[in-house]
Amino acid sequence: MEQFVHSAWSMIPFGLMLLIIAVAPLFVAKWWDSNRHKLAVTILLAIPTAIILVMGGMSHEVEHQILGDYIPFVVLLAALYVITGGIHLSGDIKAKPWVNTLFLAIGWILASFMGTTGAAMLLIRPLLNTNQQRAHKVHTILFFIALVANCGGLLTPLGDPPLFMLFLRGADFGWFMQLFPEWLFAGVVLLLLYFAVDSYYYKKEHWTALSADAREHKHLDVQGKTNLLYLLGVILAVAFIHPGYIPEMAQPDVHLWVKYLREIVLVILALMSLHSTKDHVRYELNKYSWSPIIEVAVLFFGIFVTMTPALVYLNTHAASLGLSHTWQFYYATGALSSFLDNTPTAVAFHSVASGLTPEQMTAFGSNIVAGIPELLLKAICLGAVFFGSMTYIGNGPNFMVKAIAEENGIKMPSFFGYMFKFSLIVLLPVYILVQLIFL
Repeated sequence: MEQFVHSAWSMIPFGLMLLIIAVAPLFVAKWWDSNRHKLAVTILLAIPTAIILVMGGMSHEVEHQILGDYIPFVVLLAALYVITGGIHLSGDIKAKPWVNTLFLAIGWILASFMGTTGAAMLLIRPLLNTNQQRAHKVHTILFFIALVANCGGLLTPLGDPPLFMLFLRGADFGWFMQLFPEWLFAGVVLLLLYFAVDSYYYKKEHWTALSADAREHKHLDVQGKTNLLYLLGVILAVAFIHPGYIPEMAQPDVHLWVKYLREIVLVILALMSLHSTKDHVRYELNKYSWSPIIEVAVLFFGIFVTMTPALVYLNTHAASLGLSHTWQFYYATGALSSFLDNTPTAVAFHSVASGLTPEQMTAFGSNIVAGIPELLLKAICLGAVFFGSMTYIGNGPNFMVKAIAEENGIKMPSFFGYMFKFSLIVLLPVYILVQLIFL
């Protein structure tokens, strides 16, 4: 049994888990919509894996994955989901190119502080309302997915789940701000491209559409403002409630309330949000549902458990995988993040980087962050966050934005249409430039 858990065969459950998550929404969407079916898949793959790992002497690794990674991960996402779900932005203003560009720029900035999912859900409906009279608006949704649902979340561990996992592995909260040049470059280039594209399509709009857009005007209004304070509380909790400031949290025999102090604070903030936000705002205006966060909790339990032997294997065999350049980590992380969930992908390549020999690590510089060379950490972060926008399945908010757009009568490109008409010709060149300039 011990020999098995250290072999490549032990990665099969993890591969199957990711494959099902990637393929099921495309081919058996109605069946996959049920969280009960997702739970069945998780139980089928995770429980036997956990039993085999324990029998193979890896109970500590399983415990760390569940208690040290899974619980903090899910609690943070749930807190952000609950709090941002209590904020509603409404309005309908003129859908001029500069207005739409400003919408995308605001979402791009907000994504790092309220999460890509939170920013996307806050802004997608008012953006659609603003553009409802225009005939040409698919391009706006595509750039929204790239900028708000992905690229914008690079600057803090709150921005995108893979960054939070790397934060848990030792990267300081403020370290992610070092990615500001890459964040700024990619964001500004995409915003300029969008402005040019939207200006072109704006000139093609029929005068009746522009006239209707000018008549339909409603000032922007924010409801549930108290949740902005709770959101600030989440930022402060993640930034300051960790072993770097409270060393007792890292001690093995510490009380549970100390060990999970950050998570307790996050749960309290989420409960305060639920109590103080009017049901009308949360459930009617925002169409709030518990299903998405339940889905995340269920699927990621399966991911974290089945990922355990894969991480051990990658860490053990890292030196022989042939990854010897920073750009290789960037594109390898990016390629897998495009078609698999970017969170386990980032964690997997962190394991690869941490398994390099001292001589191999030295080639990337002497500065170590989160147990790996800083250059590799940067490459993994950039690859995971940016390339999550290459397909609809690369990052969770992508499909959610697509679904909301289709609910509003917008015909979105197919899975492959999105790639060939947008991501491969618009996004990929920008991401290649990021690598050439910064890596």
